[in-house]
Amino acid sequence: MNIISEPNEIIQPYDLQAEIFKVLTHPARLAILDILRNGEHCVCHMEAWLGLRQAYISQQLSVLRQAGLIRDRRDGWNIYYQIADERIYEVLDMVRCMTGMEKADLKKPAAACVCPKCSSVTKFVTRNNIILPNNINHKKVVKEIEND
Repeated sequence: MNIISEPNEIIQPYDLQAEIFKVLTHPARLAILDILRNGEHCVCHMEAWLGLRQAYISQQLSVLRQAGLIRDRRDGWNIYYQIADERIYEVLDMVRCMTGMEKADLKKPAAACVCPKCSSVTKFVTRNNIILPNNINHKKVVKEIEND
């Protein structure tokens, strides 16, 4: 009898737990979960905090969502992400204690976020029905509009 080649009924119930741990093995996903400790955030917030490309962050968010660790909601053009079950932080906090890392060292955002939730400039532009491409300097446009 070869134990390794036969399915083991005792180990199979651990498959779901193992999948969650697999999802938690990526440093970017751990950083995203830490950002979400403060409530919901859009990809542009995470992009500003982490300095990573939006497409890369979106890929990591997709993995976290498929695992059931986060959920999302749409608000106009933006999608906001939040933790699905706060108990994941108990696991992450225990791992921090085991590794000696007591608190995440998230620095100030590397870049400014211009989403409607956190940017007064974008709120002004949105309120006045002005549509600007992302590569336009919002502050400069608002200043010019206010001077007219």
